Amino acid sequence: MKSTARITAIGTYVPEKRLTNDDLERVVDTNDEWIVKRTGMRERRIADENEYSSDLAIKAIENLVEQYQKELKDVGCIVVSTTTPDYVFPSVGAQIQDYFDIPTTGALDFNATCAGFTYGLHMANAFITSGLHDKVLVVTAETLSKVTDYTDRTTCVLFGDGAAAVLVESDAERPSFIATHIGTNGKGGKHVYRTNLSTTMHGQPLSSSGNMVQNGREVYKWASRTIPLGMAELLEQANLQKSEVNWFVPHSANLRMVESICERSEFPVEKTLTSVEYMGNTSSVSIPLALQIGINEGKLKDGDVLLLYGFGGGLTHAGHIIKWDLGKE
Repeated sequence: MKSTARITAIGTYVPEKRLTNDDLERVVDTNDEWIVKRTGMRERRIADENEYSSDLAIKAIENLVEQYQKELKDVGCIVVSTTTPDYVFPSVGAQIQDYFDIPTTGALDFNATCAGFTYGLHMANAFITSGLHDKVLVVTAETLSKVTDYTDRTTCVLFGDGAAAVLVESDAERPSFIATHIGTNGKGGKHVYRTNLSTTMHGQPLSSSGNMVQNGREVYKWASRTIPLGMAELLEQANLQKSEVNWFVPHSANLRMVESICERSEFPVEKTLTSVEYMGNTSSVSIPLALQIGINEGKLKDGDVLLLYGFGGGLTHAGHIIKWDLGKE
């Protein structure tokens, strides 16, 4: 089915507090050289003690409205990707509806971890192309610092906080979505998890601290194998050559992982947009943060063809080829 949905606006927000590599040296046995060599990260943004995912999300949406002068009263559905909601319920989506006083809208949170932004775009495209809604607000918000074990030197250097939002509207003449590919490998769920009610998986005990646990080596191997195959599927669907893609925008999990994916897919790393260096791994927020950085730096322009690819816990992954076109009518 040909898409009739267009991304028309973007907004982002990151907390003011910076956590640098030098700061981490004072917390765990690590150093700037080690972190940069293995991850490419130099800073992360960290939410205040009383600043939660809904607070970050609201500020990102306000940034969207301010930048693009968009009206939210007629939003038909709010979908929020988060693994760190303020509450089990009410949802962050419901809190957004309340704050912006949107009179008639659906609102839900979902969890596709680091693939959440691309999964959210998939839902928005489906809602609009099917005719169910004319305007969908896709939001990603994470306060990963609140579930990070700062005694674990292998994971505490990775994660940061932030939020982003995009507005997706009905536009049959200028649709954004060219190709989509999604997938899941549930058998790999044990490699990156955070426990909730259950503290076992496949009969095996899990760490039940409530913090994130990650086998970085296994996730790295899976992503390096899986994402290039998904990229190839997208290009085949779209009938495009790699040279026709202006920017590859992967989940900014780790700069070395991005480089490995580029090497295996034979995609030039200099044509990637990331947010990892000064934002860290912000899970589902990392792709829209990279898009905003690309706009701010004058790299990303209307008319560009983008290959977005999210991947993470689950193990989940989802990619899109889109035409970037935020220009006014």
